[in-house]
Amino acid sequence: MPMDLPQKSPLAEYWRLDKNTVFLNHGSFGATPIEILNQQGKYRQTIEKDPVKFFEREYITHWKGAINCLSEFINADPDGLVFITNATTGVNTVLKNLDLKPNDQIIVTDHTYQACRNAVDYITKKVGAEMIVVKIPFEIKNDQEVIDLVLNSVCDKTVLALIDTVTSPTGMKMPFEKIIKKLQEENVDVLLDAAHGAGIVNLNLERMNAAYVTGNCHKWICTPKGSAFLHVREDKKNNFRPLNISHGASFKGNMQEKFEFEFSWPGTYDPTPWMCIPDSIHYMDRMVEGGWEEIKKRNTNLAIKGRKILCQELGIKKPFPDEMLSAIASVELPDKEIPPFSIQGDPLHNKLLDEYAIQVPVFPWELHDTRYIRISSQLYNHEDEYIYLAKALNECV
Repeated sequence: MPMDLPQKSPLAEYWRLDKNTVFLNHGSFGATPIEILNQQGKYRQTIEKDPVKFFEREYITHWKGAINCLSEFINADPDGLVFITNATTGVNTVLKNLDLKPNDQIIVTDHTYQACRNAVDYITKKVGAEMIVVKIPFEIKNDQEVIDLVLNSVCDKTVLALIDTVTSPTGMKMPFEKIIKKLQEENVDVLLDAAHGAGIVNLNLERMNAAYVTGNCHKWICTPKGSAFLHVREDKKNNFRPLNISHGASFKGNMQEKFEFEFSWPGTYDPTPWMCIPDSIHYMDRMVEGGWEEIKKRNTNLAIKGRKILCQELGIKKPFPDEMLSAIASVELPDKEIPPFSIQGDPLHNKLLDEYAIQVPVFPWELHDTRYIRISSQLYNHEDEYIYLAKALNECV
């Protein structure tokens, strides 16, 4: 290994991450504290003592308890909130429920997560509708530029806009509340992709009042993998169905009962990731003085520092203001050569991991004809880790 490994945050001991890896990629899959993993194990033991009894008598109590806890955390109507496995599933679920007609238009941006963009592309082509891609420069001066670009793409054919809270590839915190307000004034529904939402930015679903919101809990709330939510506004819930059509399809009940039953029982699966949501919210809140507000502040400030360190070391300028950052940040690599796609990963990503023990995403972005490196910051990270990454990049790039 070319250099001595940097120090980690004192809070790193509460995670099970490899001590010999500089882990700067919380944004991809999250990382769950040891205490929450232990709690998940206890839930699994409870289920396995008598799985039939659990699913018949105890399951719904856990479901509703977790729904109520998360709804308080993101200020959402609990009656519109359901659990799913990930935000991509949430996007697909909403798209499946749309009554799309030929020539209808759905807006995405060129910063949209590729999996979600693929879903929009698929559903629009299937019915003869159209996906409109709003081009947003990586180098941008302020929120208003983003708002104007999105609004200028609206026309009388626009039926939905897929808007991010924080863009996955570029780490740009979108002015999502302002965009939602403006679009809804134009009678355009919004599907808010909050994959990077709960626990990284302030989410207030009641105030936003978006038609649909989906987001992950296993990223910034640090629950076990496979824990996410979908929120559907009251006026959109009638006949809104999950991807899996199961027993709830023939359930005789009112709209709310049917909505809950269809989503709470899509078939047999492991419910422990979302059962851990209340535990993780409360555990993380106690980890630092000031709770969640302090966590979001610390992580954002560390990402800002990390981006500044990389920009200074590589001799590049920051692409957009610090105010448009949360706990993830991308910078454009000075090496403009984009290597061909490989399922084995980007060569620089592999070199950083194999030779420097740095886990950080490096990916080509063909839409922008460039390559980005994206850092994340969580309580287990330390400023020295970004200095270490910067020096490694200077040697490699």
